[in-house]
Amino acid sequence: MFLSFDDRPSDSPFVERVWRSQSHRAGRFVSVAASHFEIAVTRLQGRIFLTVRGPETKPTQADCPAQGEWLGIRFKLGTFMPSFTPGDLKDRRDVTLPDATSRSFWLDGTAWDYPDFDNAETFVTRLARKGIIVRDASVASVLRSQAEGVHIRSAQRHFLRAVGITRRTVTQIERARYAATLLKQGASILDTVYEARYFDQAHLTRSVKALIGQTPLEISRGKQQLSFLYKTIRPPRLYDAHGRFAHDCSGTTRQCREY
Repeated sequence: MFLSFDDRPSDSPFVERVWRSQSHRAGRFVSVAASHFEIAVTRLQGRIFLTVRGPETKPTQADCPAQGEWLGIRFKLGTFMPSFTPGDLKDRRDVTLPDATSRSFWLDGTAWDYPDFDNAETFVTRLARKGIIVRDASVASVLRSQAEGVHIRSAQRHFLRAVGITRRTVTQIERARYAATLLKQGASILDTVYEARYFDQAHLTRSVKALIGQTPLEISRGKQQLSFLYKTIRPPRLYDAHGRFAHDCSGTTRQCREY
């Protein structure tokens, strides 16, 4: 593997995790599906720049240059920039912000110093104080299926604006990422089916192929470098519109909740 990763959780109300990586040589990797809005800082060949990214609903092949360094700030679901909503950034419609100096970039008419691995939360707190980063509290309620007092259509609109994809898509992506992490750590395919709450091996294979870009066996064997993955909590069961457990909410079950 030509990319190495390091990461840490965050105690910020806005940030889920901070990660960094570096490339030891040039190569090609699979950028796997992801649910979260993210900021990435790239250092490459003496240049530095900051990019804002939205969710990715499918895997893509990406080229990675040699001797690059990256910092990522992955935000909690529901945290976003009103100027760059996750839906507008979805599926690699990234926006790279203009340089101000060799150590800063322009955002909202102000020059901001580039963050680093240690001061990421301080940087985000400053953005939040200026209203550049906001958080929609209703997203957490929808994720817990506790959107009391909020009409379902209103909840869907809030969720889509703040996250960029539906709740069902988030659940599918997070389950596939959880399964891929288990497989990379040596779990058997059958154990992964159980732990990630798939109906059967075919369901697992279909899901990870569509969202991770490899079969379970290819993931286990480390056939190709994958983008940043980390262990998350066990995904919840999916339920249909009548509250019944739905074995497969991968798009063939029309009654699965869409928010």
